[in-house]
Amino acid sequence: MRYLVLLIGDGAEKPWPEQTEDEQSAAMEKFGAFDAACREREGVELLAGEALSGPDDATVMRTSSEGRVALTDGPYAEVIEGMGGFYLLEAPDLDVVVELLRVLPRYDIQIHPTVDVTL
Repeated sequence: MRYLVLLIGDGAEKPWPEQTEDEQSAAMEKFGAFDAACREREGVELLAGEALSGPDDATVMRTSSEGRVALTDGPYAEVIEGMGGFYLLEAPDLDVVVELLRVLPRYDIQIHPTVDVTL
């Protein structure tokens, strides 16, 4: 099964640009450890993963029932923190995903199974 993992916030007490070089290096080591743990785990494949720019760079697109498109700056109003990044991975089950994610820096994390839609 595929899972989309959303990393909420920036994973640390301080935003990435405010962290020291040592703090950033320590975080990057954890991301590397997560990648290695995924490669070593049978039945797990890390399909994609990226860090995201800050919430000020986000654009929200809303389409009305009449088909009008409205673009607004910033994340959804309901979101207090922006997304720090994401992973898309193939894993046997949610328990494996949760076990692997424990390697990452501290984040609030949303895990979403994907839906296989064949057209």
